[in-house]
Amino acid sequence: MTLKVYNTLTRAKETFKPLQEGEVRMYNCGPTVYNIQHIGNFRAFLFADLLRRWLEASGYAVRQVMNITDVGHLTDDEHDEGEDKIEAMARRSGKDPWAISRQYTDKFLEDMGQLGVREPEARPRATDYVEPMAKMVEELIEKDFAYQVGGNVYFDVTRFENYGKLSGNRQEDLEAGARIAINDEKRNPADFALWKSDPAHLMKWETSFGPDGFPGWHAECTVMAIELLGESIDIHTGGEDNIFPHHECEIAQSEAWTGKPFATYWMHTKFLQVDGGKMSKSLGNVYTLDDVLGRGFTARQLRFALLRGHYRQPLNFTWDTMVAARSALEGLDDTVQRLRELAEGKGGDLAPEDGSELVAQARATFTQGLDDDLNVPRALPGLFALRPAVLEHRLGSRAAAEALDFLCLANEVLGVLDMDECFIDEQVEELIEARQQARAAQDFAEADRIRGELEACGIVLEDGPEGVRWRRC
Repeated sequence: MTLKVYNTLTRAKETFKPLQEGEVRMYNCGPTVYNIQHIGNFRAFLFADLLRRWLEASGYAVRQVMNITDVGHLTDDEHDEGEDKIEAMARRSGKDPWAISRQYTDKFLEDMGQLGVREPEARPRATDYVEPMAKMVEELIEKDFAYQVGGNVYFDVTRFENYGKLSGNRQEDLEAGARIAINDEKRNPADFALWKSDPAHLMKWETSFGPDGFPGWHAECTVMAIELLGESIDIHTGGEDNIFPHHECEIAQSEAWTGKPFATYWMHTKFLQVDGGKMSKSLGNVYTLDDVLGRGFTARQLRFALLRGHYRQPLNFTWDTMVAARSALEGLDDTVQRLRELAEGKGGDLAPEDGSELVAQARATFTQGLDDDLNVPRALPGLFALRPAVLEHRLGSRAAAEALDFLCLANEVLGVLDMDECFIDEQVEELIEARQQARAAQDFAEADRIRGELEACGIVLEDGPEGVRWRRC
């Protein structure tokens, strides 16, 4: 089975095919760092991590970029109105906005580390890319896709024929709808800001548009994605609230600027619900990772709770679901320990290969589930199927080793099992090849180090005249 993903752009599930064979270029919308990220935000970030891990497990080299928005995200981004979210926090707290963004960036990275999220290739901050952002805006004006009014610059949506193709919003509906605020500067009510000017803004830059400007949120992601990944990328992800206006505007300005398709696949995560409803400060149910840890749960348990639902379906968070996540992981952890004992030959009189067929089916279930649009609920039974087989003594030593190898693969993708560092077969072969190269170069210290690394994970090497053989002990 090959990987299929649901593409918001086409509203269909499609076979995944990257622009360049063997490589995936992926941009994930990151946080706006004006406050601590809540668990709903982390659902989208964890999905991006899951997608990256499964693509890598499927043999792709993944170039992943997730940004930090540290300026320009307005409180009413749909209408280009309101305060900059970081400056609003700065005014309430009396702190410098630059200090605010640094504080919450550091907290975000700390939380992502606790949740086991792998570092992307790049994590650009919008404030580091202001110059190329201004350059893009200037070129859009030259191409007659944008116009300047005083210090503000707007994108003319009537100049981009396919505006609305991602969200399904038609220009005439947007112009007539009450969702569009009145702004006499705009040629059309649906036009969006590429650059804003405000002398009172605390974070501002001098450009050809004036001395007191800052980039629009939509422009930021376009420039960072193209600067780091190229004019056309494979995948763009975000929460469902990013579809409109943010991602719709990204497509318009990107494709108007470059004349090329921006992203092939658009993937969006549904909102996280809490106790069956919307997260709300007034209800006191906007939880952070610290809140979860304060209840006695672990980051690993929260990761599992947020990943075990399908990303395109609403997921309901309750404290009971955290209890269930903890119980499920305790069962899987116990399964891993029992499998280790079985792999060491402590399984009684069973033939070594007994249960191998069951393990192969478990692996197939897991793989087929994730290949079906990252369907974790369909994949997880592959993991849980091993437990009754272990408890009922239906696995021999070889089958147990195969099961451990499968769980190593599953953990490389899900990142939720409490396992010592382990290697899947392909990684073992790569390390053996590296050891052989070290020996050929007479770097015996490095060869011994690799052998020791493998032995620490239960991999025994046997050097012979026909080459190196290995086995799990």
